Amino acid sequence: MNIIDLHCDALLKLQEAEGKLRFADGPQLDANLQRLMQGGVAVQCFAIFIDPDIKQEHKFDAALGQIDLFYREVLGRNPDMKHLKHWEDFDTLEKGRVGAFLSLEGVDAIGNDLGKLRILYQLGVRSVGLTWNNANLAADGAGEPRGAGLTSFGKEIVQLNNEHKVLTDVSHLCEKAFWDCLEVAEYPIASHSNSRHLCNHVRNLHDQQASALFEKNGMLHVVFFPDFVVEGGKANVQDVVRHIDRFCALGGVNNLGFGSDFDGISSHVSGLENASLYPNLINELLKHFSEEQVRGFAYQNFLDHRPK
Repeated sequence: MNIIDLHCDALLKLQEAEGKLRFADGPQLDANLQRLMQGGVAVQCFAIFIDPDIKQEHKFDAALGQIDLFYREVLGRNPDMKHLKHWEDFDTLEKGRVGAFLSLEGVDAIGNDLGKLRILYQLGVRSVGLTWNNANLAADGAGEPRGAGLTSFGKEIVQLNNEHKVLTDVSHLCEKAFWDCLEVAEYPIASHSNSRHLCNHVRNLHDQQASALFEKNGMLHVVFFPDFVVEGGKANVQDVVRHIDRFCALGGVNNLGFGSDFDGISSHVSGLENASLYPNLINELLKHFSEEQVRGFAYQNFLDHRPK
């Protein structure tokens, strides 16, 4: 069964390795090409994440550096990879190849310059999260105690996303910013979040948030970081399935997908230690849901909800 995964941080690992890590088969990568193909991943979204400690004047260069790695190391050296730069490219992805597209995890890199965001669109970014866990010029993230909503600049970014048919990712926003974003965004998505009802972590979504996202026809992609799966941080595949079941009970059966966060997490769900083990999740889901529903979670729901 084909998989579409909406979040991994392989580009950050490649950047930090400074040329000493191969995307094709680097064992330090949870989502290297070999493991993606073994796990049946047909499309992988690669996040651009910039460390908040990098000086502001260097952040855009750091983002461009990760994009350069995407083009040279991920795409350039691996003919089995295909760049999905436009939403219609998903329809022409050949069997046996792995599609790849870019997301931006936090807009810190652009400062207050929307021109830089337009450049990132042109380079292939198709999903934009306003923040990571910190606060920035656009909004407060989940880790900011102030908990303020979107700024005027943040709303401009969401409106620009709408105009360019780019997804607006709500996964890292604080609650107030989430609700502000849902009012403005035409293409909202939570690329890697779980149920706060089951695991009371600030990065997870309350039932009301998930229901509102579904009502707006947005997608919610469950994440495999144990700290977001169970309180205490020791999770197995069945625990991940419980989050999917919870969201289905809220009306999200046609709005769910996967956003592993591979290569961005410090521990792993037992049985989901890397992308090659996706069949463990699929097989467990098939015990609880119909094949059509599982196919939806795996890839079809995202194809049905992508911008047209």
